[in-house]
Amino acid sequence: MKMTRRGALGAASAALATTILGKPASAAAEFEFKLGVDTPDEHPLTIRLIEAARAIGSQSGGRLNIAVFSNSQLGGDPEMLSQVRAGGIELMAAPSLTLSILVPLSGLPSIGFAFPGYDQVWSAMDGGVGDLVRDAIGKAGVVPMRKVWDNGFRQITSSSSRQINSVEDLKGFKIRVPVTALLTSLFSGLGALPASISVSELYSSLQTHIVEGQENPLAQVSTNKMYEVQKYCALSNHCWSGYWIIGNRRALSGLPADLLEILNGGFDAAAAKERADLVEMDRSLQAELTGKGMIFNRPDPVQFRAALVKAGFYAQWQKTYGAEAWAQLEKYTGPLI
Repeated sequence: MKMTRRGALGAASAALATTILGKPASAAAEFEFKLGVDTPDEHPLTIRLIEAARAIGSQSGGRLNIAVFSNSQLGGDPEMLSQVRAGGIELMAAPSLTLSILVPLSGLPSIGFAFPGYDQVWSAMDGGVGDLVRDAIGKAGVVPMRKVWDNGFRQITSSSSRQINSVEDLKGFKIRVPVTALLTSLFSGLGALPASISVSELYSSLQTHIVEGQENPLAQVSTNKMYEVQKYCALSNHCWSGYWIIGNRRALSGLPADLLEILNGGFDAAAAKERADLVEMDRSLQAELTGKGMIFNRPDPVQFRAALVKAGFYAQWQKTYGAEAWAQLEKYTGPLI
């Protein structure tokens, strides 16, 4: 699936226009759910969420209707997380790093420079690490769907004043990170000056030079048009992050068993497609973003790992997550300390 901005927008708009209700306009759904997500309409995550909403509506015979609200329409990620917990909205595509505010173990797979590639990521997330995180999410009062969605490996972008090639280039660098302790800790350990800013305020923060740069997967760089306010992109692959579809416990416990299975099955099927979409999109994005004026470089990760070891980053997070969780992670990544 080759994702272009125009094609993806058309697909999203068509899906939204024809299926957001998942039922004929004249029929009344037995259950009406709202789902919030921070990604724009043209992002593969949004497109596949809308597709899932359509499939769930169809398979339930119109009994369960899910309306997808993209592009942080329902608030920033921390606000949407609070709404899901309180029942203001029923569902959310929660970035794993934002979810770590509530569920610290959600950040475990995003330990800096842990996974060398997707083979290890999906072995871990569809295996022992995913089971561990999913169990922790369930104990925190919200309900996770079975499969985690992809957000991608994260890269560092910067303005025309600085290109990031080495640890030294990060010294004193003002960089936006999600509202999460893990990435704040990672970039602090590398000598940068991280600032936690919601994704809904990211573009304006870069435009007004509140921060010099940010870190995100290339799909986010493209769909949020960061190339308009950033010159350089360092392909650091400094961590992987995902999205968990989570639901309000009361809302989901009120679903009959057959609808709950349709809900889980619909999101799981769409998750597999979204994972493939993001890989395909990532392959073409470097060329696309180069055409829009971005300059790419690929730093050596060894120097960053060494700096984090020296700063005590891995030892700190091993203690935070606990020996059992850390050992589970290292089954897939190999030794990190």
